[in-house]
Amino acid sequence: MIGITGFGGYIPRRRLSRRSIVDANKWFNPALASMAKGERAVCNWDEDALTMAVEATRDCLNGAPVDGLGAIFLCSTSTPFRDRLNAGILRAALQLPADALALDFASCLRAGTSGLIGALMALSGTDRRILCVASDKRRAKGGSVQELQYGDGAAAIILGADGVIAEYMGRGQVAEDFIDHYRTDEMVFDYGWEERWIREAGYREIVPRAVEALFASTGLKPGDVHHLIAPMPRSVAKQLARAVGIGEEALRDCLDAQLGDCGTAHPLLMLADLLQEAEPDRTIVLLGWGQGCDALAFRTTDAIKQVTPRLGVKGHLARRTQDTNYTRHLAFNQLMVLNHGLRAETDRSTSLSALYRNRDMITALVGGCCRQCGTVQYPKSEICVNPNCRADGTQEPYSFRDVPARIQSWTADNLIYCPDPPQRFGMVGFEGGGRLLVDFTDAEEGELKIGAPVRMAFRIKEHDRVRGFAKYFWKAVPQA
Repeated sequence: MIGITGFGGYIPRRRLSRRSIVDANKWFNPALASMAKGERAVCNWDEDALTMAVEATRDCLNGAPVDGLGAIFLCSTSTPFRDRLNAGILRAALQLPADALALDFASCLRAGTSGLIGALMALSGTDRRILCVASDKRRAKGGSVQELQYGDGAAAIILGADGVIAEYMGRGQVAEDFIDHYRTDEMVFDYGWEERWIREAGYREIVPRAVEALFASTGLKPGDVHHLIAPMPRSVAKQLARAVGIGEEALRDCLDAQLGDCGTAHPLLMLADLLQEAEPDRTIVLLGWGQGCDALAFRTTDAIKQVTPRLGVKGHLARRTQDTNYTRHLAFNQLMVLNHGLRAETDRSTSLSALYRNRDMITALVGGCCRQCGTVQYPKSEICVNPNCRADGTQEPYSFRDVPARIQSWTADNLIYCPDPPQRFGMVGFEGGGRLLVDFTDAEEGELKIGAPVRMAFRIKEHDRVRGFAKYFWKAVPQA
């Protein structure tokens, strides 16, 4: 038996009110008012598809060891690098096995479910687990329908043969070059086609074929389906459910009112949300749409009752802060030109050779632990910092990534350049020893206090706009 052995999700804390988008743009498009309800998840300036993928994977692993991981699949249409292995950065940030196969899946919103199918196919004949992560941060033109509909988020699924919580039953697939939208290499934003055409000739014609193929390959009947995950407009999902004989009561909430459409990540986010509350012996049909349709079936097992609690999709949805500052959203997504001042003009070139030599320290937040006295420190050095030890050459690698920490000092500086001023930084002390001067992120006014707990998060440190290079490091995030 193979199937899902773990799951996790990540949703940015900031939620942009759709009303704020409508109010800023209704002067030229009053019809947007019909979409003013709810909110959408939006990345902070230092988040992207890669940082969200790291956080979703951490939620999925939930502190468990990563031994036996044979492959890492990262699925996205918005990864920061077009010619650099983004899955390789994910692997390095979390120190996943270096011999694991790392692959990027891209170019289609169906990449999330197709990556899941690829992972399940790759499990044949191996006893190793496979990690499949889907993450998207898609940009949209200001005042567009897409700006109201899109959302940012990521989900991670681990597949294997031991400890299966949802058994894989089979799949059905249809590949069609049906163009509901597209984005070329020269384009920044998606170009979408007419909605009625997509609904009538796309969803209604293609999705039922994939579901029927799934039923034919698994022997399932419509009445066997307890949960239908259909990441598409609710009205369309209801019609499709009726068309294939599945009851409307099986339809899962699409989460669009609180989250928006998270692209490649959305089917897996809905799956992770369901698994967080699912009962044993429930049949799940998962759909993925984009130039065709994927349909996968899973059945939950008794092992789902032993799943270790995690923040998950539900916890991240609850961990939110409302944002009504539409201008800030435009600035974070380079949709408007701001005068950042002279301090923003500093050359931010990165030495790629130095980055590689120090990759564990920078990308994975690895310091040192003296094997002679047990003192931990960051960064690692040849000589122990303990004045009563000062041993030479005794440093062993020590990861600070998941170690709890507390604020020892902090300040907010309006003179230092920061895309979201003021720049907040200070000293944090880790449980068990070790201190680090860090930037704080996702911190609201009044949240930073001496002694307050923080966790480390993988974020963008800064952008080299001249060379188009994003620098990543770890920042401190206040604990809820």
